[in-house]
Amino acid sequence: MQIGPIKLPDQPVILAPMEDVSDSPFRQICKRLGADVVYTEFISSEAIIRDSDKSMHKMRFEEMERPFGIQIFGGREEAMEGAAQIAEANNPDLIDINFGCPVYKIVKKNAGSACLRDLGLMARMTEKVVDVTKLPVTVKTRLGWDEDSIRIQEVALMLQRIGVKALTVHCRTRAQGYKGSARWEYLKLLKNTPGLEIPVIGNGDITTPEEAKHVFDSTGVDGIMIGRAAIGNPWIFRQMKVYLETGEKLPEPTLQERMEICADQLRASVAHHGEKYGVITMKKHYGNYLKGIRNGKKLRLELMEHDTPEPIIEALLNFDDQDVYALS
Repeated sequence: MQIGPIKLPDQPVILAPMEDVSDSPFRQICKRLGADVVYTEFISSEAIIRDSDKSMHKMRFEEMERPFGIQIFGGREEAMEGAAQIAEANNPDLIDINFGCPVYKIVKKNAGSACLRDLGLMARMTEKVVDVTKLPVTVKTRLGWDEDSIRIQEVALMLQRIGVKALTVHCRTRAQGYKGSARWEYLKLLKNTPGLEIPVIGNGDITTPEEAKHVFDSTGVDGIMIGRAAIGNPWIFRQMKVYLETGEKLPEPTLQERMEICADQLRASVAHHGEKYGVITMKKHYGNYLKGIRNGKKLRLELMEHDTPEPIIEALLNFDDQDVYALS
């Protein structure tokens, strides 16, 4: 698969941009464990052009994360144009536009999936971004605003004409939010759209190696994007890639491996965010890393009490679950 000049493996497995999750430390872990492309959390174009410290920090990355993309969102053409220029100056490999976020506070600003109600605005903002950057531009969107306005084939062809180099589709409408099942059949419809040549990446409800293979086999999609299934479970990329290549199902990581990966993310979090915030921001990850482990809840409560990394790392690496390690 190819996105502009970026050559990826066949059947790439990509980390989705996730607010408050896919910061650089988490991306580094996912990349190390097999993710082929990683993206920032979505970043407001308005915050970028106002030189917000938070938005600038979100765009920081390590070289080992490449290929690396910055995802931006907004509802004004001028802001998206300016944000794309600033994002490019941070030297990513690509820029992604979020036309899929269903959250009300984003939609009310005519951003995210709100643009599925106004394809003219979507086109104009995309043109501004494509015209102002030399980097490949990709788009992430949904099937449509609601059941009565699914126009994803029209959207895909429009974005291709403008110059978008790849399209990721979360296979739900905005009205669905994250409820119900993702409708993978639309990926097959897209891949059979006459004249559509850019890569199509499928997203939504792909949580196991078997589901990953089914999506590739049944739809012909070019790549898949993994979001919530990677939280506390970053080895899913390695598991999926091995299964897609060989049919082999890798075992779950050992307790020691799980604790070491969690500790590595904490170290990266402190290096990236500084000690105070690096420790704080990791607290939301412990519950997922420890899910299904005997005495995991007890350990999580212990970890939450500390405000420096050393005792947390020591507790993780010396954790004893009485030799019982069973995922729920």
